[in-house]
Amino acid sequence: MSQSEQSPTTSVRSGDAPGKPATSTPDQLVYDLTRFTLADMVGCGRALRSLVTESTSMEDAAQKATRCFYEHCPDKISNDRSCVLVRLFRTHPYGGLSKELRAVADSKAGGAALTPDTKCLTLLGTTGDDPKWNLRRSSEGHQCIPLLSVAMVEQFPMISQLIHQFGLTTTELLRPTAEIIKDLGQKQFGVFHIPVAANSPFIPAQKEFVTPYGVASVLGFGGMLPDGDLFAAILFARVSIPASTAEMFRTIALNLKLGMLALLEKPVFAG
Repeated sequence: MSQSEQSPTTSVRSGDAPGKPATSTPDQLVYDLTRFTLADMVGCGRALRSLVTESTSMEDAAQKATRCFYEHCPDKISNDRSCVLVRLFRTHPYGGLSKELRAVADSKAGGAALTPDTKCLTLLGTTGDDPKWNLRRSSEGHQCIPLLSVAMVEQFPMISQLIHQFGLTTTELLRPTAEIIKDLGQKQFGVFHIPVAANSPFIPAQKEFVTPYGVASVLGFGGMLPDGDLFAAILFARVSIPASTAEMFRTIALNLKLGMLALLEKPVFAG
């Protein structure tokens, strides 16, 4: 990502391996999640939109976007990466999934029959400290989650809260009509913000993930595409993200959507 002159003048080299401390170079600019400025919002949004628009598929765009936030948001105090893990999801109809992903969805359906129209929350991009977090196929629990009903969605507290904070109801997500899609397209773009991740009822795997990896805050942003599918990027950060930063990510979400709109005629998956 590039950025404006008001940004810090240190950055993470794109060739650095995930999980390694951030390496600074004077010729690149970065984003401070703890003190995100208006200039950051404009520069980050513009760069993200360009990055996504130039991608060959939505999966390609999602992987580039997650890596970009992972690499270009260092902690200014420790010079480590601010993000432990960055992921990007999109809901996708079961009938449009690959055979491999349909099998994953089936395994999580509890024996229920999935129809071609069943929405599945599908992982498109992932980048993080653990090597296994850098391939979507390596995800053990979040590769493809069928959203069969309102009751089932409520069994996943983070997903349920994300939908709520985005200004949606679960029913609107699972069964969007043309009127709902049009109405939601005119709403502000959503932000999901958990300022304190420790002991939050909305962030699962406290002992397995939040505590050992030092996750301090969670920030998600996204919206709805013209086909009624939801997209959401989620940053699990080891720094505390203030509400002021989260609010500016509504504009980042708009830029992400504009980039994804350019990909609607391209493949969803890279292959």
